[in-house]
Amino acid sequence: MKTYLAIDFGGTRSRAALFDAELRLLRRAETLSRVADGPEDTLGRLVDLGRSLLDEGSRPVAIGIAAPGPLDTEAGLIIKAETLPGWSRVPIARALSAAFDGAPAFVENDGNLGALAEYRLGAGRGAEPMLYLTISTGIGGGAIIGGELFTGARALAIEPGHMRLTQPDGTVRRLEELASGAALGDLARQQLRNTDAPSSLRTRQHVDGQAVGEAARAGDALALSVVRQAGEWLGLGLVNLLHLFNPAAIVLGGGAAQMGDLLLDPAREVMREHVLHDGFLPPNLLRLAHFSEDTCLTGAALHSRDKLARGDTSMDRS
Repeated sequence: MKTYLAIDFGGTRSRAALFDAELRLLRRAETLSRVADGPEDTLGRLVDLGRSLLDEGSRPVAIGIAAPGPLDTEAGLIIKAETLPGWSRVPIARALSAAFDGAPAFVENDGNLGALAEYRLGAGRGAEPMLYLTISTGIGGGAIIGGELFTGARALAIEPGHMRLTQPDGTVRRLEELASGAALGDLARQQLRNTDAPSSLRTRQHVDGQAVGEAARAGDALALSVVRQAGEWLGLGLVNLLHLFNPAAIVLGGGAAQMGDLLLDPAREVMREHVLHDGFLPPNLLRLAHFSEDTCLTGAALHSRDKLARGDTSMDRS
């Protein structure tokens, strides 16, 4: 049976999945990325994760890799990423191809692959233009225009997490410093240090975005305040994207997006307040990803299958 191995490599967690030729998910596994250990150890864990899904002696026909950008997709390199401190020009595609008996490996920006999966198979099907944002450790994104991924002159387009926003005190911050999963953890820890507000988070050994989300869903007032603040900043970022792209749909994926209306209701309020015209806000504009946290895995498998169908089995190994 032909199988496609998909890897979703993130700054906090990494996931792997095995798909058949019809893109049915066969097996799935995940692990902590531990990127601070450095590229060699981290790539070794990705290889082990992928091998755990394969039958003994089997080999995938192709490997699709979703990674945070910016990337050199032609050479299969992670150039650098804010969520991967110390990583520079890491040949992730070559390393994974070599580990799986030379199976062709294709790396693409995680936001682009999320956009591809949701446009072709998921919540954004038929909506055009369509934007996809992945809200996890950082914030990435992708755009579908004219039925195709829009990647820009050097395949570096659509990095919404690096949009600059001005805070009330005049400080300029990036959107992913204000509204990502990492930002939720940062803001919550700041609130815990600087206030005496009661919170279940005070009993947590590690306060990160996941912990904040769990506490918010349980009704914790401090966590709800943190999520609301992040949602408001997300809304400002989305207004900027509305005015640039006038999309028919914005699909939101990644771990933090799974908080749903706790995060999105304040975003919607800010969007309505600041949008130029109601025409930018069609019904059902904001949509949660159909594939939830598996969106980028699905996109990676789809992308690698598309590459093979076009006869692209080569990979720059320089």
